[in-house]
Amino acid sequence: EIPNNNIDDDNNGFVDDYHGYDFAYGDGDPMDGDSHGTHVSGTIGAVGNNGIGVTGVTWDVQIMALKFLDDNGNGFTSDAVLALNYAVAMGATLSNNSWGGGGESQTMLAAIQSARGQGHIFVAAAGNNNGNDNDVNPHYPSNYDVDNVVSVASTTHNDTLSGFSNIGA
Repeated sequence: EIPNNNIDDDNNGFVDDYHGYDFAYGDGDPMDGDSHGTHVSGTIGAVGNNGIGVTGVTWDVQIMALKFLDDNGNGFTSDAVLALNYAVAMGATLSNNSWGGGGESQTMLAAIQSARGQGHIFVAAAGNNNGNDNDVNPHYPSNYDVDNVVSVASTTHNDTLSGFSNIGA
């Protein structure tokens, strides 16, 4: 893909998607207007031992920026499905889904199952509803019962459950 030429150079159906894609606004500019995705990306892959900022969990990672929520954090599950399908089609083997809400969706479930068939791991936030038990009140996408879904709760620096984090088996 050649940046900013308004042409789909790689013929994948997306114009100027050299950094990833923004499904909320329908363009090749997935810049994070909310800062949450940037924060999470740094936690995952910030280069260490360079005297700058923080160190991520892994330094040897490629991160594909995909956005489906608008700059206010609102969006549609249908755009999340498009983003997941794009990630899998572009060869991503793991996706971090630090989002939730909207309830259960058969379309999202089918996309996760399809991603599973490609060897894709779907990491999902357990939720931030102050101890909500996901076994009683399901939280999606973390509650999809597919073996490639990894539901992750939040912990403190002392490795105890964060007070705002959801719980459940």
